Amino acid sequence: MENEVTVSKTIRNLNLTKEEVLKDYRLSQQSRQASLMGRKEVFMGKAKFGIFGDGKELAQIAMAKYFNDGDFRAGYYRDQTFMFAIGELTVQEYFAQLYAHTDIAAEPASGGRLMNGHFSTRLLNNDGTWKNLTERKNSASDISPTAAQMPKLLGLAYASKLFRENKGLNGFSQFSLGGNEVAWGTIGNASTSEGMFYETINAGGVLQVPMIVSVWDDEYGISVPKEYHTTKGSISEVLRGFQRNEDQKGYEILVVKGWDYEALLRTYKKASTIAREEHVPVLVHVIELTQPQGHSTSGSHERYKSKERLEWEAEYDCVYQFRNYIIENELASDEELMVIEDEARAFSKQQKEAAWKAFADEIKNEIKEASALISKAAKSSRQSAKLEALSNSLAKTMNPIRKDVISAVRKALLIMRFDSSEDKAELKNWYNLQKKINEGRYNSHLYSESPFRASAIDAVPVAYEDDAPQVDGREILQAYFDGLLEKDPRVFAFGEDVGKIGDVNQAFAGLQAKHGELRVTDTGIRECTIIGQGIGASLRGLKPIAEIQYLDYLLYAIQILSDDVASLQYRTKGGQKAPLIVRTRGHRLEGVWHSGSPMGMILHSLRGMIICVPRNMTQAAGMYNTLIKADEPALVIECLNGYRLKEKMPANLEELIVPVGRPEILREGNDITIVTYGSMCRVIMEAAGLLDEMGISVEVIDVQTLLPFDIDHMIADSVKKTNRVIFADEDVPGGASAFMMQEVIEVQKAYYYLDSEPATIAAKAHRPAYSSDGDYFSKPSVDDVVEKVYAMMSEADPNSFPEL
Repeated sequence: MENEVTVSKTIRNLNLTKEEVLKDYRLSQQSRQASLMGRKEVFMGKAKFGIFGDGKELAQIAMAKYFNDGDFRAGYYRDQTFMFAIGELTVQEYFAQLYAHTDIAAEPASGGRLMNGHFSTRLLNNDGTWKNLTERKNSASDISPTAAQMPKLLGLAYASKLFRENKGLNGFSQFSLGGNEVAWGTIGNASTSEGMFYETINAGGVLQVPMIVSVWDDEYGISVPKEYHTTKGSISEVLRGFQRNEDQKGYEILVVKGWDYEALLRTYKKASTIAREEHVPVLVHVIELTQPQGHSTSGSHERYKSKERLEWEAEYDCVYQFRNYIIENELASDEELMVIEDEARAFSKQQKEAAWKAFADEIKNEIKEASALISKAAKSSRQSAKLEALSNSLAKTMNPIRKDVISAVRKALLIMRFDSSEDKAELKNWYNLQKKINEGRYNSHLYSESPFRASAIDAVPVAYEDDAPQVDGREILQAYFDGLLEKDPRVFAFGEDVGKIGDVNQAFAGLQAKHGELRVTDTGIRECTIIGQGIGASLRGLKPIAEIQYLDYLLYAIQILSDDVASLQYRTKGGQKAPLIVRTRGHRLEGVWHSGSPMGMILHSLRGMIICVPRNMTQAAGMYNTLIKADEPALVIECLNGYRLKEKMPANLEELIVPVGRPEILREGNDITIVTYGSMCRVIMEAAGLLDEMGISVEVIDVQTLLPFDIDHMIADSVKKTNRVIFADEDVPGGASAFMMQEVIEVQKAYYYLDSEPATIAAKAHRPAYSSDGDYFSKPSVDDVVEKVYAMMSEADPNSFPEL
């Protein structure tokens, strides 16, 4: 009787009924069955790989009870029970992802693009506009790299701080209700060893943002036990120095056992109250968790766990302990729970079978069509026996996938290469239609396909007053950013030294004092989470400009840019967007670490972002205007040696639009085309003037953006006129110059117009040596350009241009 009274009191305090407790048990069983069945599906060959959330069910059910509409999750691949609990994932959708079903209606998280256990909600309508995020429970799209969910968690929470404290954002009620939203992060104990975790924890403590970080601690990272991962074997012990007290701000740190239902409920209620009401970050260390099936379908945990550990895990499995709790407190009998378990098993099986049928039926229909077309073509082909065998083999394929269908059709077309029948033409037409359909299934949305995509924004040329003053380039940016902050309350700029001193090159000088610290903000030295801060904020409808002080420092952030923001629209098939603008500066300065131009690395890592390379600050302002209007993430690399060069002050800074993917001809010529960008524009233009004196007419083209690159093929038109081309930049050999060459020579087919072999001008393979001499002998100079062009012309016309 005493037990019953105690339980009743607990349930009352937590606003729970007996029915809700049993509902929680049903959900824990459904999720567990989904994990068990998912593993079997992989071993049966119906899925490629499986990673599951078994052992973590109870903590996630408790956490979900305090996750409100408008809140955001940034988690990882063990969170299936949480997603079930908040109503943003069905068991059928869970299995659809396991099978890689490409239909968004069946698998809304990614349309089959992400392996199972990667969750997200669709934040956008079909036309690319935002849904009302305050009326729904939201999950940022998961990524696999360990701890990489953490940086954007910081940004999701920071957005709440901005919505609460920046009164200019009061009207944006579809994104926030007064900053009341909490950002919830989850991470495995082993991944807390990553630098991104510690950087995020530190930044969250400094910023005092409403985020709750749950660490699911099962004491292993695949096969490696906790003593190899974490000092003292406990992340909460390691982080005790972050614990807030009466005199110092910091974290609230809570520790709870993952099999203790009541304690989990109390803990998450407390965590939610602190984060939501006080805007204080909370760490919840959930200990004594298990992983009943091991890490994934790639192996068995019996290989590395002791017999004693496995016995302990069986005893303290959270679902088993939850069952005991219910019986001990007389909330249900053993027989009643067995009924729930049987029903949960049957339900999960039914959902699994429905997901498989929906997935397989699509493939079967395509097999039926393809097999029939191949068989029909066989009747009029000289290779009928081979085609019939191919058709029969396709029809009998076990657990077929779309690759089997398309591969068979391609083989059939090769077999019929000497045929010219109508049946062959019909098969080829079917194949071409499928190629188009499969392009949408597997290759769409690398960039935005909405009306707000950057490439759809029309140019507005720069305008000048007759008496426009000549000013430093930095003054143009300063005037531009001032007007932008005045006009758009969603915009805020932040980074190292951006606030009080107005960035190291003074483009924000005086703007913090004018617009306030929330709009122009200093940060610590933490490039990865500066980007994460921007990703999370942009996911919530804001327009952040995240500054990476120098291009060299982008390396600290390249992983999170590549794995998260650059792939976001692609991996959600247009379901999410993060129109973050990353501002940095680079190219020619001096020294090994401040004059690099690692453009090849950027180009190959950041497909999915727009890469802007303005040659001066007027161009940069026009590009920022384009990007503010667009719904795509971008990197803008300003010229480090251009801030004090003189430019005319434009009269239309707020309206000026530099379009993406459209080069500009800086100088017309007839003998040779030179394609370049950024700081090299000045070098090439100076060289072109010297070459003109020698009778060589150079056409100079500034590409303006490297991604996208010359979408109208204007450069090929120039080469058609000049019949010669050089690609010049200051990256290493084979870097951006090789990228540009492939785009023009191969993609634009300029090869057919050449009278001389195409050439590149690049920096040396090493980083530039220090001093002006180091720059001269490491990076392309005017002399290098003149000699390269002259040599090309000498080869073509040695009489007019004798060898030097």
